Amino acid sequence: MSQSLTLANIGAVGVIADLEGTVLSDTDRQILSAPALSGLILFARNYESPSQLCELVASVRAIRADLPFFVDQEGGRVQRFREGFSRLPTMLTLGHAYDQNPTATLAHARQLGWLMASELQQCGVDVSFAPVLDVERGLSKVIGNRAFAMDPARVTLLAGAFIDGMADAGMAAVGKHFPGHGAVEADSHHELPVDARSLEQLRYDMRPFVHLISHGKLGGIMPSHVLYPALDPLRTAGFSSRWLDFLRSQLGFGGVIFSDDLSMEGAAAAGGYAERAEQAMAAGCNALVVCNRPQGAMAVLAATAQQLQNGRPLLDLSAWRNHTAVDASQLQSVRSELSAAGLLG
Repeated sequence: MSQSLTLANIGAVGVIADLEGTVLSDTDRQILSAPALSGLILFARNYESPSQLCELVASVRAIRADLPFFVDQEGGRVQRFREGFSRLPTMLTLGHAYDQNPTATLAHARQLGWLMASELQQCGVDVSFAPVLDVERGLSKVIGNRAFAMDPARVTLLAGAFIDGMADAGMAAVGKHFPGHGAVEADSHHELPVDARSLEQLRYDMRPFVHLISHGKLGGIMPSHVLYPALDPLRTAGFSSRWLDFLRSQLGFGGVIFSDDLSMEGAAAAGGYAERAEQAMAAGCNALVVCNRPQGAMAVLAATAQQLQNGRPLLDLSAWRNHTAVDASQLQSVRSELSAAGLLG
């Protein structure tokens, strides 16, 4: 499947919203009826067991069969579905293992990408917002061991193998958090980080993005809620036309640009939810992700619907649906091999 946008639809916009609980609520049904909705993101509050998750997905698909489901299922501390799913390691575990056995570690990275994607696909969840392409520097509160390694070359190798495994299972990859979140201490979920490095220094952290874009491995990219004054002293990357133009024109990215969660504190400088949506769209974001705030989601959906009425195309993410069949025997074999390698909890 292709996640590239045509030149005519590079300005397409849509909303990725969430659900309230483990079954559909009246508010959920209202959101599902919104014309600007392009997908749904799930959280731990939406999950009790694999069978319950399958039922929730089926109830949505009975209303909107076109919508892909997204989740953050990176591994380590960022894994929304746990009981009934393999406990994936932190990605930095792979970075450390690479020192001892590069060949085996790359093979394990690919297997982990495949396992993560296949287990989600069994429940009808199409995409994990992964992988993290940030370079770990022992500084960031929010990245840390979510990163694959402490140098961009190793991040590129390991993330590339993980993406290959995702692709083997039919899942598209979304690299985050462009142009790199690893060199700031502040957590953009709760405050506004500023990365004061020069553009040349920032290019060092961008190397995984540059390489994976050039090799066609990223269907989507998620910019960070971090301020990088070297290119834009006023707006964080996800609200900056300078940064997103750089991503398109300088790096040649032709896929979908997903905003990071518009309810995060790092997005609050843009104003209320409607203003955040308007600024993200004006900057060049295609998919506006808004989580944990139903009224905020309504405001973002309304602002996006207004853009559609004004002639912008709706972002169609139906090609991101994953229809790949899962081989149960292969699942068991891969789990056993990764467990033997000490990579599953």
